[in-house]
Amino acid sequence: MLDFSIIGDITKIETFAIGRKIRELARLRKQYGRDRWRKRKGIARVRLADGTVRMAEIHWYEASGIGKKEFKIKRYLP
Repeated sequence: MLDFSIIGDITKIETFAIGRKIRELARLRKQYGRDRWRKRKGIARVRLADGTVRMAEIHWYEASGIGKKEFKIKRYLP
């Protein structure tokens, strides 16, 4: 469940784990399907559940044909 929503585009996107380097790979494949999974991060403006808007570093899993899954905020930026 997301307790935030992403406003606008995600910038400064980086891939930092692919395939077997992802700890959650077995669960991702079972839940969403087999594909080439990547763990990615980027910067985005987010609206929190209380309505506050902040810049944050977000992480998510992504696979071609499946899309972006399981966004989470790793840290807030000034």
